[in-house]
Amino acid sequence: MITVTGAAGQLGRLVVDELLDGGLPPAQIVAVVRNPQKAGDLAARGVQVRHGDYDQPQTLGPALAGTRKLLLISGSEVGRRIDQHRNAVAAAKAAGVDLIAYTSILNADTSSVPLAAEHLATEQLIRDSGLPFVLLRNGWYLENYTGSVLPQALATGSVLGAAGSGRVAAATRADFAAAAVAVLTAPAPAGSADTAGTAGTVYELGGDEPFTLAELAAEISRHSGREVGYQDLPADVYAKALTDAGVPEAFASMLAASDVGISRGDLTTDSGDLARLIGRPTTSLGDAVRAALAGLPG
Repeated sequence: MITVTGAAGQLGRLVVDELLDGGLPPAQIVAVVRNPQKAGDLAARGVQVRHGDYDQPQTLGPALAGTRKLLLISGSEVGRRIDQHRNAVAAAKAAGVDLIAYTSILNADTSSVPLAAEHLATEQLIRDSGLPFVLLRNGWYLENYTGSVLPQALATGSVLGAAGSGRVAAATRADFAAAAVAVLTAPAPAGSADTAGTAGTVYELGGDEPFTLAELAAEISRHSGREVGYQDLPADVYAKALTDAGVPEAFASMLAASDVGISRGDLTTDSGDLARLIGRPTTSLGDAVRAALAGLPG
């Protein structure tokens, strides 16, 4: 069986959908969720929905029972994830899974982005467990920009940030989900280092065409017909602009520090790993912006 934790979340649902669309029998898929009621649609499709909570270790053993390959999707509660992931890795080891794939962050071992520390610590927990593993070091989601940033840019005429001329190799959640499925469904390796599910592989996953935030602003202008520019700010000024707009202070500081990381090259890659895994080019910035604009009201 293939088990996906966090299966009711945005990435997890896409992974389950991709597994089903690829022809994997629903009964061979386990969706682990905190609240099974939120995954009733998956259960209706024949997927095994099980309760599992990173904060409740006693739920994780039954949730992972019978698992052959596990996709451990990182928790969303920054500051608590190391302990949460430790519980999940211990349960995976007790369950005797054949492979654990973890959604880490791009360049986790060198990145200054604040989120990297918890991901790197989780990677070490997985290595120390002795379980066969694959690390999916995901870059930034394009949705980070086409979600909240795009409407704000259209309303104000500016994309705000503190990334300077740094490039970000962002890709869509669907791209990252497809990469996870490629690993989870890969055949057993037969001496080929190119097999997607080869244990011990670390994938640096990012979009084919890294872009600057100025290029993001230009792409929004091009597809919307409205003049949008990029305003580069000192990190503290950018963080204050975010809090003034209603973003919680801790999250605003994290976003500003992440932009500084982008300026240093922490969230870019030319590995080509993502396109190779999914067998197609990654979704372009232009396509993502066009799709987001089409989905806006009015």
